[in-house]
Amino acid sequence: MTVRLFLRAFLAAMALTALAQVSAFAGDDWKPIDPAELALKVPVVEADADAEAIFWEVRVADDVTGGDPHTVLNHYIRIKIFTERGKESQSQVDIPFLGSTKITDIAGRTIKPDGSIVELKKDAVFERTIVKVSGAKLKAKSFAMPAVEPGAIIEYRWKELRSNSLSFYDRYQFQRQIPVQMVKYYFKPLRLEGYYSGPTPQMSVRMFNGQFQPFQKEKDGFASTTLKNVPAFHEEPNMPPEDQVRTWLLVYYTLDQPQSPDKYWPKFGREQYETYKAKLKVNDEVKKAAATIIGDATTPDQKLERLFDFCRTKIKNVNDDASGLTAADRAKLKANETPADTLKRGMGKSTDIDYLFAALATAAGFEARMVRIGDRGDTFFDPSFADDYQLQSYDIAIKVGNDWRFFDPGSTYVPFGMLRWQEEGQQALICDSKEPTFVRTPLTPPEKSLEKRRAQLTLSEDGTLEGDVQIEYTGHLAVIKKEENDDDSPEQREQNLRDMIKARMSTAEVSDIKIENVTDPIKPFVYRFHVVVPGYAQRTGKRLFLQPAFFEKGVPALFTASNRKHQIYFHYPWMETDSVTINLPKGFAPDNADQPAPFNANDLAKYEVKIGLVSKNEQLVFTRNWTFNALIFPQTSYNGLKKVFELLHENDNHTISLKQQAAGQ
Repeated sequence: MTVRLFLRAFLAAMALTALAQVSAFAGDDWKPIDPAELALKVPVVEADADAEAIFWEVRVADDVTGGDPHTVLNHYIRIKIFTERGKESQSQVDIPFLGSTKITDIAGRTIKPDGSIVELKKDAVFERTIVKVSGAKLKAKSFAMPAVEPGAIIEYRWKELRSNSLSFYDRYQFQRQIPVQMVKYYFKPLRLEGYYSGPTPQMSVRMFNGQFQPFQKEKDGFASTTLKNVPAFHEEPNMPPEDQVRTWLLVYYTLDQPQSPDKYWPKFGREQYETYKAKLKVNDEVKKAAATIIGDATTPDQKLERLFDFCRTKIKNVNDDASGLTAADRAKLKANETPADTLKRGMGKSTDIDYLFAALATAAGFEARMVRIGDRGDTFFDPSFADDYQLQSYDIAIKVGNDWRFFDPGSTYVPFGMLRWQEEGQQALICDSKEPTFVRTPLTPPEKSLEKRRAQLTLSEDGTLEGDVQIEYTGHLAVIKKEENDDDSPEQREQNLRDMIKARMSTAEVSDIKIENVTDPIKPFVYRFHVVVPGYAQRTGKRLFLQPAFFEKGVPALFTASNRKHQIYFHYPWMETDSVTINLPKGFAPDNADQPAPFNANDLAKYEVKIGLVSKNEQLVFTRNWTFNALIFPQTSYNGLKKVFELLHENDNHTISLKQQAAGQ
């Protein structure tokens, strides 16, 4: 029995009681400053560090306040500043958080080299959005530490409330962006005596990307684990998910006895089949609906696509942030117990829509199964860790001939025949009453995730470029764009586009914006707009220097570091096609109109450009095709991969010279 089967009854009982009172740091007092810490001149963990944490301590305990279960973490960190760069990097503090997590009780102070202390003022703390190297946006509590200088010590503490915890699985990080001499976690294990008479779940731990140090008994019911000399964690472009490479600890509670993977996964697959069998139930209403939806379709693909599109377009996904439903609206909705309920009500959760699709497919004569699958946008599935914590996502497998095909109509924008990129190229557990099996889901080919860009532009004598642009996204690219924009106002969507263009061409002025198919589950996501870019081409005397690759103007090189620590990871294969037509200024003609040479990198990457003149040499036509068809590379491949993207960047920045012709030429 997994702990999640036990969770519902336990939380209902806990909501009426207080589970544990949280022990904060004693009196919330600052620890004394060791004179040796203040006198420290060089880092201990990494010789070239500009700043180093002397310690980072976290006390963790579960609590129920007003029936709201959550986990409380009290953080306390002390940092030594060695250089001016350390001062710059550590003066501004960001404490990131996600979702319903709350950050409270922030306090801080600076101990200057002479021992004097400057306190952080309470009104110095504010909330903002930060953008990581990966491009992910997070909320953060931010503040500037006062009077920081080389030789000083800064320390701050805060309380983190994880309101979605008591899920019995929690992650605890051990690495920061600076090295840490000592990371110490204090845990107060869950105690159910007096609140629950059944079997008690036991606390277990698993360290990822590091060596776990056994718990030591502490006072007040806490146990601690310590990691010393922890190196800094540095983000790199296109690296695997953070928790795939950084050191962290999973603390979880389970009723299961440990099992070997070869026994655990088949048992879990059979249990899941029995659990979800009723959810896929077919009745007369479902049979009738399946026949109507399929209509005159004859091939398996035609039948499945019609069923799939019906589930995506005719059943409202109440989980979708663009559904128009508020949290209060969702709370009032009745649960769908069967696919017939979902069909009748015309709405349901993502999983309800998946169940309905499976039931309709079964009614149409297909063999359907529930699938449990991991999320490689979070971590990579490791079958040696025998716990279903890794398989949090759900999909549907349909048997077509001898092969299993995978579908997820519950993800509103994911096209027929595809899964979310996080679930492609993954080991998926197909649940079955007799022989559950792992099958690898396919990767969508690059042409299915296409960025198709077209521009009709006119170049002026002063270098201004002006014209109309259309950008169309399909596949995974369209899913991302739709998810980014579907819950924004029309004004915010337009601003998102302006920001995207200005990020690479700061002088660009964007107008007449049309954004199409933002919430359409089937059609491509499309931008249309008019753009004016003063100074796009550089004027020098009688020459204009023009970059024909308009859509790559201002795009930085992807890989610039000489060395690489982590694997290189791309989320999915993709393809770009550009068609740019530029009307040349009157009296100007190409002084050189050469074009970059095409290249093909072992069929993993393919690049081709063509530049030509039409309309009596008054119009320049530029076409570009770029295809990338790979996911992950070892660090040893970095130099070769870096050269491919350097060549791409060099070719995209190719410039041609336009010369003003003398009268009569």
